[in-house]
Amino acid sequence: MTDDVAAARAAAEEESAFSHPPVDPDATAAYGDDPDQLIDFYVPRGTGGPGGPAPVVVVLHGGSWRAPYDRRHISPFAAFLARRGFAVASVEYRRGTGEAGGGPVAGRWPDTFDDVAAALDALPELVRLHLPQADPRRTVVTGHSAGGHLALWAAARHLLPADAPWRTDRPAPLRGVVALAPIADLAVADKLDVCGGAARQLLGGDDGFAERRPYADPALLLPTGIATTLVQGRTDVDVPLPVAEAYADAAAKAGEVVGLTLLEDVGHFPLIDPAADACAVVAEEIAQLAW
Repeated sequence: MTDDVAAARAAAEEESAFSHPPVDPDATAAYGDDPDQLIDFYVPRGTGGPGGPAPVVVVLHGGSWRAPYDRRHISPFAAFLARRGFAVASVEYRRGTGEAGGGPVAGRWPDTFDDVAAALDALPELVRLHLPQADPRRTVVTGHSAGGHLALWAAARHLLPADAPWRTDRPAPLRGVVALAPIADLAVADKLDVCGGAARQLLGGDDGFAERRPYADPALLLPTGIATTLVQGRTDVDVPLPVAEAYADAAAKAGEVVGLTLLEDVGHFPLIDPAADACAVVAEEIAQLAW
């Protein structure tokens, strides 16, 4: 496939994923005082698995941790999961502010990580309030792209350095993680200039990158002991396959088996596009862990 053909296909996939109108949640709750510290809740509208209370799927949106991309673009995917029988909690978090190199800065240190940790900590009580039909003991975290990074990180907080403010004293009570085209290895992502240097910007630029990686890079936080599956399109030009492969290799060296589901002729955005076959594969991967 020529570069022009690959670029055209990637553009068509992105256009399809962003063509769906945003889906309003059934409820929204704050987990902090900042306007971005919100979680949208979608009640299950179908049945899945063996029946009984619905599993909870936590959704962390992508967008290279940059402010222009918020949770609205992933709301059709959240609603799709609700139709598949899941109770869904879609998390907003603080993203980059300001400009760098002609575009928005990726991430905000330490605020982006503060928010993901706070949201996950607040989630069990908020689920009880807003998703009473759900079973919080069956929680799976999923995330796309930059959100896939945050999903992997959220499952590894018990492995953070002792002085990390987000460290927990035990593994998160999760059934698993399904990371979709995740920016899973920050060093490899930086080397490949994924999303225009987003990984380096996330950690504060050149001054902070090496020092902060042990606190932020999922590939350095292994083994988690939590079932983890990566779903990756082979033709993804936004977050290329070597990023996911690097994480899976790091996990293997740490003695942990991480699932890597590779989808042929699939790029970056079909994984969250309800109109794409890849999205149904994602839902099945989540179901396998949730039930």
